[in-house]
Amino acid sequence: MTGWEPDILPGYRQCTIPLGLDPAGEGDIAATLIRRDGEAGTAHAVLTVHGYTDYFFNTALGDHFASRGFDFYALDLQKCGRSRRDGQTPHFITDLAHYDVELERALAIIGERAGPGHRILVYGHSAGGLIVSLWLDRLRRQRPTAHRNIGGLVLNSPFLDLHGPAIVRLPVTSAMIRGLSRARSKGVLVRPPSKGGYGNTLHRDFDGEFDYNLHWKPLGGFPITFGWLHAVRRGQARLHRGLDVGVPNLILRSDHSVGRNADSAKMQRGDAVLDVTQIARWAGCIGDRSTVVPVADAKHDVFLSLPEPRQAAYRELDRWLDGYLGARRAGASASSGKG
Repeated sequence: MTGWEPDILPGYRQCTIPLGLDPAGEGDIAATLIRRDGEAGTAHAVLTVHGYTDYFFNTALGDHFASRGFDFYALDLQKCGRSRRDGQTPHFITDLAHYDVELERALAIIGERAGPGHRILVYGHSAGGLIVSLWLDRLRRQRPTAHRNIGGLVLNSPFLDLHGPAIVRLPVTSAMIRGLSRARSKGVLVRPPSKGGYGNTLHRDFDGEFDYNLHWKPLGGFPITFGWLHAVRRGQARLHRGLDVGVPNLILRSDHSVGRNADSAKMQRGDAVLDVTQIARWAGCIGDRSTVVPVADAKHDVFLSLPEPRQAAYRELDRWLDGYLGARRAGASASSGKG
């Protein structure tokens, strides 16, 4: 691992996590851990993980967690954002468990900076929410010592099922995707438009207010490959059988979905990427201490919504964090014998 270097975002630093040769044959792969400057190793840290066609750029989210006393970290997964190298297929992976190594190395790096007694809150958005939920369930069962420092989980519109007509979720369709992933793992199933839709509601050069790298997060999204989709469907099937992430969790989502071809005004006030009824249906499969909060008029990324629903999402996050931090303080007080 290299040392910390200045990040592309002012006030942030990054380090590279080498992962060796790519099993998919696309050369050396690496992940990138980003941290917010100014923290000195508090008792609490948060590790955030992005979704598909995404990377870390939302510094307001980092500022908010820092204001609540968290050391803030974000991970750009292999082949995503800062971590993608020339010639690599964006976001391509054939098994979501392959992310476990970089996630656990990120935990170790955070732990080295934080010192003993720290707690790490894990955060995942969209596909990142699926990835970290599966990982925490495996970590609890396979590496309980590493799981011991995990204090909670926050999910922002997690990708818990495949959206679209019912036929896309039938066993015969999954079998077809599995077969195609073996024959043509990098073959493109869905080639999105070059621009438009959800991306237009976000970027400030179009109808949004946020600035980010359109090479790393194109407006229309990256193509969806058979191999990646098969990995996602396997992960979702495992989740549907029931996970136990082992910690309290908060699930934030919009209160309604909108069509991908809806007009701009509607698309600004709903989830244009996932079906929120599916998130509601499968949220109970994450663990037994879940808090699910629909945020009125929120977008797919609730923290990139219009100002009013965005602030409502932050209020809901703060309400949950009050309980999270309070439980930690109470536990520390009890263990020290102080009343």
